[in-house]
Amino acid sequence: MKKILLLSLLLFFKISFSQNWKSSFEEAKSQALAENKNIVLVFSGSDWCAPCIKLDKAVWQSEEFKKEAETNWVIYKADFPKKKANQLSPALTAANKLLAEKYNTSGNFPLVLLLDKNGVVLGIEGYKNYAAADYIQLIHSFEK
Repeated sequence: MKKILLLSLLLFFKISFSQNWKSSFEEAKSQALAENKNIVLVFSGSDWCAPCIKLDKAVWQSEEFKKEAETNWVIYKADFPKKKANQLSPALTAANKLLAEKYNTSGNFPLVLLLDKNGVVLGIEGYKNYAAADYIQLIHSFEK
């Protein structure tokens, strides 16, 4: 009985506090069109880029960002891990490379873009040593 209760609580917290990062950019675009939302596109090197890791901990994992994203944006992280254990599927790696060719030609990491529902760039930012609330305001400043 204790195990069932513990598993139920863990599942509840995972559902309640997990982020809604889309599994593909195509899924993000479809949802953005359907819900008339902008897209936050993040280029990240999750296992090698120190500023990416800091941004993830300070902003993307924060409760403020999770709530704001759920209400206002569709979110997608184009990850470029280097460690063999963290490699993405070949299809996802190829899709992220195509996104980088279109939106991150300089190869900057991290790179955060706000796109409209059609994929038009509204604003671009990199790493800022900001609290989550300040970074959220920065993203909102790109909305016109």
